[in-house]
Amino acid sequence: MSNPTQLSVLLPAYNEADRLRVNLLETLKTLDAAPQDAGVRPFELILVDDGSSDETASIAREVALLDARVRVVSYAPNAGKGEALRRGFASAQGSLVAFLDADLDLHPRLLLDLLQVMREQKADVVIGSKRHPASHVEYPVLRRIYSAVYFGLTRILFGLPVRDTQTGIKLFKRAVLENAFPSMQVRQYAFDLELLVLAHMAGARIIEAPVTVTSQRLSQRIHMVAIATMFWDTLKTWWRLRVRKH
Repeated sequence: MSNPTQLSVLLPAYNEADRLRVNLLETLKTLDAAPQDAGVRPFELILVDDGSSDETASIAREVALLDARVRVVSYAPNAGKGEALRRGFASAQGSLVAFLDADLDLHPRLLLDLLQVMREQKADVVIGSKRHPASHVEYPVLRRIYSAVYFGLTRILFGLPVRDTQTGIKLFKRAVLENAFPSMQVRQYAFDLELLVLAHMAGARIIEAPVTVTSQRLSQRIHMVAIATMFWDTLKTWWRLRVRKH
């Protein structure tokens, strides 16, 4: 009888064909090299193709043929990162479930740090945080302003004990997601916030961990439509969970 899966890594992807093969192989290599006591093995990677218009799905399936620990979930049309994570979790078998952006702006070695924090601090959820004092991120000024404003808003509305809800690497005990997902309504930008609010309301212990961001994507232009949608979804989440309490 095979050992039960310890860690499921969900990688939401949208039009990542250019770098996907290398990134999946790098993730496999990193987790294979982890110490025996890291809490990684056995693991699985679930690549969720969120309605890509390029070759993301076919490349992921090619890698899956080479390594059975890689599985592919694909659908159309594009539905947003939150929906991708929801569908990925429906296929996950691990007792621990991690979210990791498929572009690897955040290197998979950071998963080992999150696992260590979870063990040492007896956390139910560990999230990477660009606002952690020990993080290494070159933030454009405008991004810093938006991040600070959003942090202030979420602290006032929800009392969350974290400084950053949006960084694309998180680790959960499975039961936290099983409890939260049935109540979730957000599918896109404020998905992470709603998930953490529900976890916090259920009594989960949430701890932040530092990250190093290696990509230049942070300097790319911020889309005002995305920002407006995120703030609107945040306010709707507050109204539903804190005012209507439903």
